[in-house]
Amino acid sequence: MKPQARPADAMAARHRRVGAWLGLVAISMVGVAYAAVPLYRIFCQVTGYGGTPQIASAASDRVLDKTITVRFDANVARALGWEFQPTQRTVEVKLGESVLAHYSAKNPSAIPTKGTATFNVTPDSAGAYFNKIACFCFTEQKLEPGQMVDMPVTFFVDPAILDDPDARKLSEITLSYTFYPIEEPHARAAEPERPAAQPAEKPGGRS
Repeated sequence: MKPQARPADAMAARHRRVGAWLGLVAISMVGVAYAAVPLYRIFCQVTGYGGTPQIASAASDRVLDKTITVRFDANVARALGWEFQPTQRTVEVKLGESVLAHYSAKNPSAIPTKGTATFNVTPDSAGAYFNKIACFCFTEQKLEPGQMVDMPVTFFVDPAILDDPDARKLSEITLSYTFYPIEEPHARAAEPERPAAQPAEKPGGRS
């Protein structure tokens, strides 16, 4: 006959099992949290959710006579301090037509600074049909003191927008950018190597 486990031992074993499960759940939640951000970005790019434009590798294969107005908006985070604006406020485009638009940016400060641009379109329902072929927002931008640069973007509005009951009646789309600063790690100044401390001689000198 096997000896029965004492209640205290059984309770301790149960607590260990529960603790192990809770630890596993915590680790899993951390992993999901880290994966959630890139997955959410991919989801937005694929679906246009939240007004996220699409990225196209080539121009549209069809162009329609129907037109839509695209309005350009520009914003800069206060911490960056650039001067940033579109060179034209609106443009009338045909559905499927590739359009080249321009923004300009200037760094009025006395030091070089780097920035990255976030982007979206409104109304949100247009995000799935607004396609960028090339854009300054795909890469980080660095401006030297006083430097002013042209920032082009090439895009088209997918004719498939006419098949969407929520977006087919749109007459205007706003493309908006916001530049944020990129903090660069500052290199620490190399400190001269200090000589190793010498042991102090005992009073009376050497024997």
